[in-house]
Amino acid sequence: MPGARNILGRLRHGLPLDDDALGWMAQGLADGSVSDAQAGAFAMGICARGLDEAGRVALTLAMRDSGKVLDWNLDGPVLDKHSTGGVGDCVSLLLAPALAACGAWVPMISGRGLGHTGGTLDKLDAIPGLITQHEESRFRQIVAEAGCAIVGASADVAPADRRLYAVRDVTSTVDSLDLITASILSKKLAAGLDGLVLDVKTGSGAFMKDTKAARKLAHALVTTANAAGCPTTAVISDMSQPLAPSLGNALEVAEVVAVLNGDKRGPLVEISAALGGVLLANAGVVDDVQTGADAIDDAIRDGRAAERFGRMVAAMGGPVKFLENSGRFLPEATVIREITARKGGYVSAIDGEALGMAVVALGGGRRVETDRIDPAVGIAGVVRLGERVSRGQPLAVVHAARPEAADAAAAAVHAAVRIDEEAPDSLPALILERIG
Repeated sequence: MPGARNILGRLRHGLPLDDDALGWMAQGLADGSVSDAQAGAFAMGICARGLDEAGRVALTLAMRDSGKVLDWNLDGPVLDKHSTGGVGDCVSLLLAPALAACGAWVPMISGRGLGHTGGTLDKLDAIPGLITQHEESRFRQIVAEAGCAIVGASADVAPADRRLYAVRDVTSTVDSLDLITASILSKKLAAGLDGLVLDVKTGSGAFMKDTKAARKLAHALVTTANAAGCPTTAVISDMSQPLAPSLGNALEVAEVVAVLNGDKRGPLVEISAALGGVLLANAGVVDDVQTGADAIDDAIRDGRAAERFGRMVAAMGGPVKFLENSGRFLPEATVIREITARKGGYVSAIDGEALGMAVVALGGGRRVETDRIDPAVGIAGVVRLGERVSRGQPLAVVHAARPEAADAAAAAVHAAVRIDEEAPDSLPALILERIG
């Protein structure tokens, strides 16, 4: 008979854990019968000993099944994406409505900011009136009305993960490959998906700076999700510079609005098309990935994605004509300051994590869970790698609540952007590889 002491003893001696043991532990985490001390010991044991592939799948499914698992009866595939996080990454806001415009249904359960990376829900919170927490019945209504909804997980979605994640944060076990995989996938699989694409970031603005480590995580996620019955592909993408030139919640929403309204293109469209093309091809909506990517691009270009986004915003409580009047609705910072180059040359490196932390320091992210976010602050107009700049030319524009905060952000921008006399020999591709 499984029990916490028996399970922890097997972990300590490096013995495998079967499905019953992992299922018992997940349920105990969810209902509180496993103590904090036992939860911490379990996390440390997994981190130290690791799981084999079968154990990783079993833990993921057990954590998924610790709460509500949604089931959909819709006339198209139910699809979603997950990003491991990066600066200026507002792809979800663009991809979800584009997928909906292509015939998919997108019940996207998202999260809030973590460390130097912004959270999708925090970005949506910048839209006045919009609500990201909904009861299941209303969540289903929004998906039916708009084809997509981006919401926070309810308390009954993968409760074992919520409990274990809090323990991991204080026991230095956050970076366990097995626990990362089970945490990400338990919530996504609970959404009842027909297909998933994972955007695994690597580079200065990502959590995983090393491509080898990103590839290892991508393989673990893909093999686990596929074994759990959800067709999944991972795309490894470059984060050696901010994905969008704006960092900060309202500023990133404004970037997405500009793309949806046809005023901008660039990396946001490129990566949305790459991720969406994989999903549409895997789901059989199109014959191949390139055709799927073209379909996503067309939906963004011809305004169908914008129409879906507008429907979603209104259904979630936001302004009815948000896209037409976003400048009137989005908050603005009281201090807006241009940061100029101290010398001329070529932008040869950008420390994305440093820029992300500068946004956190401005009040655009959280240092601790209880911090309140200022949606108006951030850094906009960030220069791009390889760009030639002259002395006095803008490197970025800081949006701050106070002059002293703007001063600190300006110093951070100067430290994060490296300018050399020679242009870089080459620039990294945005899409590095596809796995699965």
